[in-house]
Amino acid sequence: MTALVLFGMLGLLFACNAPIMLAVGASAFAALLIKGGMDPMVAVQRLYAGADSFPLLAVPLFMTAGQLMSAGGISQRIVRLADTLVGHLPGGLAVVSVVSSMFFAGVSGSAAADTAAVGSILIPSMVARGYSPAFAGAVQAAAGSIGVVIPPSIPMIVFGALTGASIGKLFAGGVMPGLLMGITLSAWCVHEGLRSGRETRRFEPAAVWPALLRAGWSLGAPAIILGGIISGVCTATEAAAVAVVYAFLVGLFAHRELDLRRLPALLLDAAVTSGVVMSIIAAASLFGWVMAIERIPAALADAILAVGGEGWMLLLAVNILLLLAGTMLETTAALILLVPVLVQLLPRMGIDLIHLGVIVVMNLSIGMLTPPLGVCLMVSCGIARVPLATLARAVLPLLAVLVVDLMLVTYIPWFVAAFSTDIIAP
Repeated sequence: MTALVLFGMLGLLFACNAPIMLAVGASAFAALLIKGGMDPMVAVQRLYAGADSFPLLAVPLFMTAGQLMSAGGISQRIVRLADTLVGHLPGGLAVVSVVSSMFFAGVSGSAAADTAAVGSILIPSMVARGYSPAFAGAVQAAAGSIGVVIPPSIPMIVFGALTGASIGKLFAGGVMPGLLMGITLSAWCVHEGLRSGRETRRFEPAAVWPALLRAGWSLGAPAIILGGIISGVCTATEAAAVAVVYAFLVGLFAHRELDLRRLPALLLDAAVTSGVVMSIIAAASLFGWVMAIERIPAALADAILAVGGEGWMLLLAVNILLLLAGTMLETTAALILLVPVLVQLLPRMGIDLIHLGVIVVMNLSIGMLTPPLGVCLMVSCGIARVPLATLARAVLPLLAVLVVDLMLVTYIPWFVAAFSTDIIAP
């Protein structure tokens, strides 16, 4: 009965377009009331404990760093460098969009921030060069989704906080899958450029060094963040704090583009976004606790095992489950609701916890490209000014490319182990 109330009310509130935090939290409270025999203050304490985590402090810090980097001219310099390096290829600006998003992913930790920062520059530029708005928006949405796979990654931080997995090793495990996604998306853009017969420009080697110099401070951010975490010098939370200070100093003194008068508005934006994410984490933590005391994860794990079997078949079933969840649930909520179930299945999958974390995050990144909750799709839709249905159709070929990448990472452990094995990361 408790499980019926828990999921029934959740589905009803989602159908009514209730805020995610309200839907998840209210469902958990309702289930506890039906169950009875428990002090309501226990639920309040669990709600608080869900967000009271040192690793989760990295979430608002990385969001603040992303705001400061966008306002401080870092994204513009990254785009110019990418244009110098790959803009001469067929489908040049589309490839620039992907490469720029890969660079920016190394500093923001957020797919939405990645899509907005790079898309606000490149989507209008692509449209001005003759690309259709739907194509430009679809490419940028797909490129932006890489932002949660290439470290630093907020979903990986949440996964690490939930499971106790090393966040540093999760970050290292995401490097090769993120590069794979970027390379295959770029190859698709080049193919489309060749097919459409677009004019290309000559590569200018002499322009590379000046572009690197201009982008030097911008490239320092991912080097400091990833280098510090993977080497074991600092934790993800400490690296996020360093990123905030670095972004502030670079924007103010090196680039001289950060306007101190805008600082309160930037901090407010970061605080609002962080508040939304942290409230969802807190509510979903309570929801997950209710599931745990009702032994729902174990029951769901048994059901999946009955359908999916073991080994590669089970991995396929898990991927299908995660892809479906990514289309219907916000990323953080999906992590907190599904990870307890998936951890139960880990011994039967034949993979380790780091590999599972990367697979989960890749699946949910693909979910960011699908309605109704595809955040990258919606951000691109707003910038490109095209209907959501039109953009959803345009992104289908890119979805197919990313699903192939997902299958490669799922069944070839080397993609995750390449950088995550034998590192010192905390």
